[in-house]
Amino acid sequence: MKKIFSILALGGILAAGTVAEAQNTNSGYFLDGYTYRYQLNPAFGGTRNFVSFPGLGNINSGINGNLGVSDVLYKRDGRTVLFTNPMVSTDEVLGNFPDKAKFNVNAKINVISFGFKAFGGYNAFSLNARVNSHIGLPKSLITLAKEGVNNSTYDLKDLRANASGFAEIALTHSRDIKQVPGLRAGITLKGLIGVAHLDARFNSAKLTLNDNNWHAETDAELYASMPKFQFETKLNKENQKYVSGANLDGDGSFGPNGFGMAVDLGASYRWRDFTFSAAVLDLGWISYKDTHYATTHGVRAVNTDAFTFNVDGDAPNSFSDELDRLADNLEELYQLSDEGNIGKHNGSLGATLNVGAEYSLPVYRAVSFGLLSSSYFMGDYSWTEARLSVNFEPCKFFGLTANGAVGTYGAQFGWLLSLHPRFFNFFIGMDALPTKFAKQGVPLSSNCRFNLGINIPF
Repeated sequence: MKKIFSILALGGILAAGTVAEAQNTNSGYFLDGYTYRYQLNPAFGGTRNFVSFPGLGNINSGINGNLGVSDVLYKRDGRTVLFTNPMVSTDEVLGNFPDKAKFNVNAKINVISFGFKAFGGYNAFSLNARVNSHIGLPKSLITLAKEGVNNSTYDLKDLRANASGFAEIALTHSRDIKQVPGLRAGITLKGLIGVAHLDARFNSAKLTLNDNNWHAETDAELYASMPKFQFETKLNKENQKYVSGANLDGDGSFGPNGFGMAVDLGASYRWRDFTFSAAVLDLGWISYKDTHYATTHGVRAVNTDAFTFNVDGDAPNSFSDELDRLADNLEELYQLSDEGNIGKHNGSLGATLNVGAEYSLPVYRAVSFGLLSSSYFMGDYSWTEARLSVNFEPCKFFGLTANGAVGTYGAQFGWLLSLHPRFFNFFIGMDALPTKFAKQGVPLSSNCRFNLGINIPF
């Protein structure tokens, strides 16, 4: 299966370029003093003008997954062993693995931002560098690795990868709607400059293992939009070229490789001691150019019965010859044809929907409680979470929030601290602590999402 894993490895190339899906820190959603609250909902206007410290204004980085390290590594007889070790039971391993394992390794780094009150509302400009990467692994792949040849059929179609890197130029404006007291609306317009994009899709991937023969089939395609990218190819036994790898060497330079646009829309409504809000983020796409495409041209099937071995090294079915024939047959399954540069290919950002409700204590306005529902929509990489926050802002220069969440990536605890006296703002927080929770009824999780920023308010 090395061709499949070679393709998936390309998805890690973009992810490896970052320190670590934490595009925005949900922990700051209900904290008025959080400088970049408007990026969670463009209707949230800032309380002060500000300018970011270049490169350090807002650093979001993190990794999300519904699979923990302890689901892969186990303690047995004082040693740490892999899940494939015979001392670890099949039932225990498969009981810990989700049906579809998901991993997101993303980052959002602010280059420069500033915000100011004018034009009847609040305005902000941001220039950000962003990387999104996703990998999906089916449970059947782990079952195959644990059970081996077991007269079973393994469906591997959920084995996939998607990654993109781009720059974002964003303009935000929000204002009170005077015709409806308590209502505020906002919009962010984004210009996007694509640098690199990869999308590996396995429309069908099935492996049937029997005692006397194997049958395998796959339908796969790969889009790679990267500067100076080239597929490496080899000749198969039919003297046809197939993709054997990728060449990313070039001269190491990267530049614009596509353009797109996106929009954020948001609204909030204050009624008595409650504030209700909703926002949809990243409605848009990037049209990448210079896209290299590889495909199996529909379903590729391989049948092999290379299991009758002869100890005689000179026999036609000697052990060595049969193993070589088996390897050649299985290699045919993952031979993608290089279709060359097909030009443009559109890549979706994946949209996020935030819906929140906040209650401020009438006897002490410095304390509030917030409930936030966040949903990310991107096909097989979609996720949801619900986050309950306790927020404390006793004065104009200090704010603190602590929260807990449950969702696709399991149970999480988050927090954020913001210091924002005049002419200085420092905030630090996490949406997910680097730990794992495995309580009954809650999906397994292993996440770490970090946020840090230095800004100058005035």
